[in-house]
Amino acid sequence: MPDSESNLVSSHEDVINGTSVLSKTKISDEKGSVEQRRVTQIEKNGYPDSVYINAAKIFQGIHTEKSEDKSQVRYGDNAESPMVTFKDEYSRRASYELAFNALKYQDLLEEILLDSKAYPCYSIPDELTSLLVVMLYDLQDRNFRKGKVFPEEEVVAEVQEIGHYLYSYKTKLAAALARCRIKYDALSIEYFLPENVWKQEKRASALPVCFWINTLKISLEDVIRDLEMKGFTKVESVSDFDRYTYAVDQHCHDVLVFPSSLREELLNLDLFADCKLILQDKSRSLAVHSAQALLSEDGDIIVAHIGSYLTIAHLSVLTNPSMSTIFVCGVKSSAKKEQLRKSFSHMGCENIQLLYEDFTELQTTDSRLEKAKVILLIPQSSGLGAGNPLELISSEDGDAELLRDLFQGFVSENKLRILAERQLNELIHALKFKKVQGIVYCTCSIYPEENELVVNKALECGVEGGKVRRYRLIPSVFSTCSDSESSTEIFFKIEPSETSSGCFLAVLEREKDTSKKAKDILASAAAKRLLEGIVEEKPKEEVKKEKKPCLQLHTLLMKANQMFLTLTTWM
Repeated sequence: MPDSESNLVSSHEDVINGTSVLSKTKISDEKGSVEQRRVTQIEKNGYPDSVYINAAKIFQGIHTEKSEDKSQVRYGDNAESPMVTFKDEYSRRASYELAFNALKYQDLLEEILLDSKAYPCYSIPDELTSLLVVMLYDLQDRNFRKGKVFPEEEVVAEVQEIGHYLYSYKTKLAAALARCRIKYDALSIEYFLPENVWKQEKRASALPVCFWINTLKISLEDVIRDLEMKGFTKVESVSDFDRYTYAVDQHCHDVLVFPSSLREELLNLDLFADCKLILQDKSRSLAVHSAQALLSEDGDIIVAHIGSYLTIAHLSVLTNPSMSTIFVCGVKSSAKKEQLRKSFSHMGCENIQLLYEDFTELQTTDSRLEKAKVILLIPQSSGLGAGNPLELISSEDGDAELLRDLFQGFVSENKLRILAERQLNELIHALKFKKVQGIVYCTCSIYPEENELVVNKALECGVEGGKVRRYRLIPSVFSTCSDSESSTEIFFKIEPSETSSGCFLAVLEREKDTSKKAKDILASAAAKRLLEGIVEEKPKEEVKKEKKPCLQLHTLLMKANQMFLTLTTWM
């Protein structure tokens, strides 16, 4: 269990009289001089009303349902998943995080509500119980203090009503929480978590953070120079990490890795604010580099899922904007398209075309995709191998129900089957694009059902049409890395660990065209002096007398056929 003796009430004692505690850091100011600088720690003071509403909608769909005889807190009808719209990335992340925290502590929060007599409240219908629970979690997280007023945000009547109601019960709620801690001998809130959740969160908090460099705005050399001016020291690997150190990732040359303790300070740097350093899970950088390695100079790329816009931006950064276009599937609305365009423009990305169609709705003969040579397929997966699954789900607008799986620490057989079937259908559809030459399939799953088994089943299905060359698995560009965990395997895999997220990569490439005529093969082989000693030249007059192919020529052709595969490899 957790080592700290912080608790729900004392966890925010560092915030005194509404002011933030300032901690000294070594990162320099924007002028570059190395000096002691104070960085403001973010005080927890509530969220805009829209975040509470979205978190309640998410929680309504994922909360743990109990049997009628055991359930004292009722959440209303859960027949349909509510539509959730987010104002921006902050709103998205905050909503998912708040909903997940309410799920983790659902039993505790319900007990507090019942013990304090704050529930049931006949003025609050069952349909708003989810809002009551997520707002209670936030209230105790703020040490039962009033939250900040957001005058620029839209006010939601239900949020205001429940907020005032909970605050009127703040003393009774705090007392109920204290009784729960005594009852369960809990030194802190984390003691109410299942062990698998606590361990996963502990690992996530200690995991090194990865930033890729937006070379459309800054070079690797300039980033390193900037970091050195701010007091950072480059080391060889994460095992050499100290306080202000970083390393260049062993697989991706444009990814820098930092100690987890520097996360917040790095996000305060101008390098991050100016979109020069981009925080993202390393697995997505591995996928992007794998796709770029397959791309011919003038080919286009199809990205099968919108996922995180940062993944698409990274791919754009690595490609030649004047030669290649990136087609992104599944942009469902004009508003979403405009939001993405602004984000890409801010990052300097210009060669991205957004498509309304889902990937499986795309026609393989679509004229827009005439030059498409590579497909990047990062399907929705369980994601339990990710270092921070919650962040991955929220950043890629994933299925909120996966939060329940994350809380349980496993995916049900039925859910896994549904995911695997969808992944297989998408990969089979990718195989049908006849002009595409390569496919990259990537997940953060720890289950073979979503990884090797999907890829192998898709390859067994093959593609339609006898003239279409089949796909074969090839090693990824990272398989040659000396430190790779899977350099001898056809699939590239990184297992989740204390220093890395998990990742699965499969790279598929069409078999080479071997339909050359025998005479072309012989001519090329002769030019390379590969047939010396096999053929004995005959006098010209003897050749003229022969009316039928000689046995020697027949033997030569047989030997040439035997050498076919070897010769085509040399050529």
